[in-house]
Amino acid sequence: MPSIPQNRSNWNDPSNWVSAGEEWSQSWGSTHALWFGTILPRIAACLPADHLLEIACGHGRITSHLLPQCQRYTGVDLAPACVAICRQRFAARPHTSFHETDGRSLDMVEDDSVDFAFSWDSLVHAEVEAVSGYVTALGKKLRPGGLAFLHHSNLAAFVDATGKPTIANPHWRASTVSAERVRALAPVAGLACVAQELVQWGQGEDNDCFTLLRRAPTAGEALVLRHPDFGAEMSHLRQLDQLWRAPLG
Repeated sequence: MPSIPQNRSNWNDPSNWVSAGEEWSQSWGSTHALWFGTILPRIAACLPADHLLEIACGHGRITSHLLPQCQRYTGVDLAPACVAICRQRFAARPHTSFHETDGRSLDMVEDDSVDFAFSWDSLVHAEVEAVSGYVTALGKKLRPGGLAFLHHSNLAAFVDATGKPTIANPHWRASTVSAERVRALAPVAGLACVAQELVQWGQGEDNDCFTLLRRAPTAGEALVLRHPDFGAEMSHLRQLDQLWRAPLG
């Protein structure tokens, strides 16, 4: 499944960015509807943040919504082209910085400095090597009590004894990452898994997961919720977007 070099090559290729990433918001109607209808309700309690870190910023689709929520923003991506585009796109925002990462570490970020880390629609393609690396790094980069919201694959919950997925994988999900594995990685990194939400991305099975981590030595059992129909959430928000926002231009 997708390796770090494959991800770098794929997302560094401009032909894979038809509309600067906006194409991946079409299920919601727009990035506006995605942000206000799906993302913000899940992370509102984590905002505003002094120092906000975005892992895999891409072309800045979600970045533009994150910037007003922080005093300082750091974006990282493993694709040099994405870093260059974001530096140009947000050049007028003095509290922003963008850096190239190796796809598993955060050496460019100061220890104990991040209030909130966020990643959306990108780590789903990252195998356990990369996800484990980022979780370990967050154990150092988050300030004590700091939070991280990670959108990652849950495909490893659907593999057979040989490691082969037993469900369809049309969206290039990582097959070695699951909610359970991320939950297990957290305490090793000095993090507590606070909550997880299992969601269905383009199919009926729970192939994705949203995980909230906190830098804390101990915590109670993580709250785990299975979304009854994430596709219906997307569809409803798309209808709302078409009804209320699109006619206004």
